[in-house]
Amino acid sequence: MTIITDIEDLRVLHQKRAPRMFYDYCDSGAWTERTYRSNSTDLQRIKFRQRVAVNIDQRSLATTMLGQPVSMPVALAPTGLTGMQWADGEILAARAAEAFGIPFTLSTMSICSIEDVAARVTRPFWFQLYVLRDREFIERLIDRARAARCSALVLTLDLTILGQRHKDVKNGLSTPPRPTLANLLNLLTKPRWCLNMLRTPRRHFGNIVGHVKGVADTTSLAAWTAAQFDPTLNWSDVEWIKKRWGGPLILKGVMDAEDARHAADSGADALVVSNHGGRQLDGAPSTIEALPAIVDAVGPRIEVWFDSGIRSGQDVLRAVALGARATMIGRAFLHGLGALGEEGVTRCLQIIRKELDVTMAFCGKTDIRDVDRSILIDNGRLSA
Repeated sequence: MTIITDIEDLRVLHQKRAPRMFYDYCDSGAWTERTYRSNSTDLQRIKFRQRVAVNIDQRSLATTMLGQPVSMPVALAPTGLTGMQWADGEILAARAAEAFGIPFTLSTMSICSIEDVAARVTRPFWFQLYVLRDREFIERLIDRARAARCSALVLTLDLTILGQRHKDVKNGLSTPPRPTLANLLNLLTKPRWCLNMLRTPRRHFGNIVGHVKGVADTTSLAAWTAAQFDPTLNWSDVEWIKKRWGGPLILKGVMDAEDARHAADSGADALVVSNHGGRQLDGAPSTIEALPAIVDAVGPRIEVWFDSGIRSGQDVLRAVALGARATMIGRAFLHGLGALGEEGVTRCLQIIRKELDVTMAFCGKTDIRDVDRSILIDNGRLSA
């Protein structure tokens, strides 16, 4: 029996159990992967101030996101192809998040559809939207999210063109995997994954296939998707989407203070400091490097959240100390899902909660809402 002590243990098991193309899709970045790596390494360079002789007996990680109570300042980020890491992955992750008392965000590029997830959870979840050229489809997608009682819309701003991820190109990424010799040989080493996939009908992009005219299979889907990312996206589109949606709006992909001010002016309810996990602009700053200036630029005008690079509860605490109201995790929960399914997502959240709670205590704090830069050495400035 494998003993799981941290997210790295889940990652190793995920790599063993998921097909290579889907594991690599999760655990990779654009081009040289420099930004992908710096997201984590820059977080780890930030040191904590250990305090002693402080009463830390009663502690709380509870806070709010968009005014809604959460058990800790963490939400599951939108991740594409989640249902290819483990069969019905989006449903399983949504269930784990609901039981844990934190939000789950369904990606536009999910395997399980909005309706699939909504039918299998009891509380509202969030839906992430990519802006595509087919605006009628986008309108229908927003209406479907509303009909499914999604409680917030997460608009991703940093994928209007696609950054190249070399591993995806080399692996010939597709869903389901093409029956090439290399893929078949790799799948022979993943019997658990194959058996689970044989038990589910969900193997395509559930929000798209059957909902777009002319898209009925993998070939037509690939052609449609390649032509759909819209490089004309601008702030007027954000206003249009907010009006069409009519509910809480979160803007994901902000890495610049000026853009943060535009986000606050747009009427959005929250912004997420994110570089898409280092999967878009290689050579961009790490998200933790960008966070303080964005927090300083918008102050209390809009909730600022943090994404990209989190691999521990300590990373969550670092982001909160530098001004993030909350965080979103992607790869960390995918490692749990790919390792152990729903149980793995729960284990990931348990690990993060324990690390967050214990580290906060070592820093002399008992309430996550009281955490600030005073718990960091040199106020969290990255050393050279």
